[in-house]
Amino acid sequence: MKWITRERPKIDRIACPWLIRRFIEPTAEIIYVPEAQVKMQAEALGAIPFDVPGVEFTHYENRSTFDYFLQKYDLKDPALHVMAPIIRGADADDHAAAAQAAGLWAIAAGMAFNIKDDYALLEQGMVIYDALYSWAKHLRHEKHTQNASENLLLEVFREYLKKQKGKKSPAWVKELEAMIQDHIDTNLTLSLKEISEELDLNPAYLSREFSKHFDDLSFGEYIRKLRIDKAIQLLETSDSPLSEIAYLTGFSDQSHFTRIFKKFTGKNPSTYRKNVLKSKENTKG
Repeated sequence: MKWITRERPKIDRIACPWLIRRFIEPTAEIIYVPEAQVKMQAEALGAIPFDVPGVEFTHYENRSTFDYFLQKYDLKDPALHVMAPIIRGADADDHAAAAQAAGLWAIAAGMAFNIKDDYALLEQGMVIYDALYSWAKHLRHEKHTQNASENLLLEVFREYLKKQKGKKSPAWVKELEAMIQDHIDTNLTLSLKEISEELDLNPAYLSREFSKHFDDLSFGEYIRKLRIDKAIQLLETSDSPLSEIAYLTGFSDQSHFTRIFKKFTGKNPSTYRKNVLKSKENTKG
């Protein structure tokens, strides 16, 4: 079967051929022509046109052509449905649709800039979408780094769930869980403003609700508290230098770490560590 679309592909016109070849028809022929020639060449070549206006396989409302292929062929693979909002967001410049959408767009735009032959671009794109599929199917919960602020954010949410056990949670809680995990998976930071936007909640409301469950602390205050708790643990159990502990607990530098640590504990980190060591020596004695 032949499929035809506009030349100079970037997102949908690479993602859809990948989907066709991997899940619909492995031997499908993909044809790229100037936009004005798509329908005429489709008729002449007996090809199915896609991702152009006025044909069956195209955009519908806010859905991409990739979305329509999933619906049309009733493709149930969960990994494909993880990929769909990423592709949709990249294709429509709606990077709030998925945390990975901006990255996919950047890669696609760069590839199109570097590779002028559409068919060579498609072959390279097949590799990209194979990788995206593998991530969606097997690796979404893998972490690339042990980024301190991201791990602390997850701790915030776990603490929230622990305190909410047995209580009826707001509807946005499960969305928040998935969003935090997605941001951690992709090594991105997350702010209260971003949480509010992605959950479609008023930031003031979310801030107010957050503090109710975390000792009347704001989001930022609670994050700082968790950083200090983590720093205390590292000071008591490791011999890492203070600069390293500052980094591991998400502070911009050692002086910032020292200032906040003293504010919370009444001691600077080096004094705190000396007291801990002295206490251990006295216990041994």
